[in-house]
Amino acid sequence: MGFKKMALITRLPKQEQTLFSFLAVSVLLFLCWGVIEVESGIGVNWGTISLHKMSPFTVVNLLKQNKIQKVKLFDADPDVMKGLMGSGLEVMVGIPNDMLAGLSSSTSAADLWVAQNVSRYMVKGGVNIKYVAVGNEPFLTSYSGQYQSYVVPAMTNLLQSLAKANLARNVKLVVPCNADAYESSLPSQGTFRPELTPIITQMVSLLNSNGSPFVVNIYPFLSLYGNSDFPQDYAFFEGTTHAVTDGPNVYYNAFDGNLDTLIAALAKIGYGQMPIVIGEVGWPTDGAVGANLTAARVFNQGLVNHVLSNKGTPLRPQVPPMDVYLFSLLDEGAKSVLPGNFERHWGIFSFDGQSKYPLNLGNGLLKNAKHVEYLPYRWCIANPLKDLAEVTNHVRLACSYADCTTLNYGGSCNEIGAKGNISYAFNSYYQLQKQNPRSCDFDGLGMVTFLNPSIGECRFLVGVSDYASSSGFRLQNSCISVLLILLWDAWLF
Repeated sequence: MGFKKMALITRLPKQEQTLFSFLAVSVLLFLCWGVIEVESGIGVNWGTISLHKMSPFTVVNLLKQNKIQKVKLFDADPDVMKGLMGSGLEVMVGIPNDMLAGLSSSTSAADLWVAQNVSRYMVKGGVNIKYVAVGNEPFLTSYSGQYQSYVVPAMTNLLQSLAKANLARNVKLVVPCNADAYESSLPSQGTFRPELTPIITQMVSLLNSNGSPFVVNIYPFLSLYGNSDFPQDYAFFEGTTHAVTDGPNVYYNAFDGNLDTLIAALAKIGYGQMPIVIGEVGWPTDGAVGANLTAARVFNQGLVNHVLSNKGTPLRPQVPPMDVYLFSLLDEGAKSVLPGNFERHWGIFSFDGQSKYPLNLGNGLLKNAKHVEYLPYRWCIANPLKDLAEVTNHVRLACSYADCTTLNYGGSCNEIGAKGNISYAFNSYYQLQKQNPRSCDFDGLGMVTFLNPSIGECRFLVGVSDYASSSGFRLQNSCISVLLILLWDAWLF
């Protein structure tokens, strides 16, 4: 039996409805939770670890413009929450892992968190908070158990806090888990990691008793990136010559195989019908071999088509995940690159809300953000009249602050040549510094140009501003500018 979520379950009744009607509807929805089926919803993750941030209001308008009704956050940033006020979007707010210890040991800390991050926004014309994510992948193997003992106690305290605030019916707790929480050579043999099984069993019991789904993050790209023997076509949805046969079931893509491994693991602890939400799934467009616009488009469109077809998986035919949150909405140029340079390039939109490739989430092709407030259209490049022999330290300094990951092997700017690399680094730093004239000096090695130096897929960015510029430099026709541009073009090529 499929578990599907009803969109009305968190909405308050209209003013003219009686309390009796509201209670009757609520009871009906609760009783029908396990039997009413509706189509999966496609949402997005909105991360904010960015060097160039658009106004939250601009981002919210981008979501609404593209009819994206569900958004997942990694915290409850006040500016973002303010932007979401009155939007009607369904929101998942997040609690960072480093807060779990405090919330697990103190009911007053849980009360305060709920008051500051949930209750204050759950008002008329406020934010439609559907879920609170307790941590983010707290069972990740690389954390070596650092957070896992805090999860269930933190959930218990937060549930009590939500109940005190009369929000427990409308706001559900979830725990986004990485797919490394379970393991198997074949989907039907899926089990949770032995050291996690007791904790996950407690957690799932708590989720189930409160009508919450199991949230999992699935990344076929990482399987491909981390294993040279992983069959590339199995990571996508276009068909494969490396299908996996598991008894009577045949798997043609890694997503279904991974999801059914989780379903089998849940069944082994007594929760085989647990509703599932995909918290993160996507494909990066830069920063590694295989991370490019074409691959990202093929994967994400294939995923969306697969989910919206309601085909489900071999273990749950015709029952797709309740919801799927693409990772991610926007590129985040300040993220850690410890996992890989691709970490900064997961967005279906670039940092300024421009769609990277044609993608239909079920409502037509993506539309670009409107009313983005750019800095003036000018760029910082290496001065073609200067000797660049001493430029290395300047490039190193620029890239220590700005994002230069596209210059590395596998990146979209990897083949623009040494002179292009220098200019890219200079410009990235210049835009980060809001085009401060001094930030394009580099001991006289830099210069400002008004001709876009982008080359092919290598985009030299222009920063964004949260305020409207009253004036700014635009393309000028002075003889000096034209001469310098011509010199630059001749020198670069």
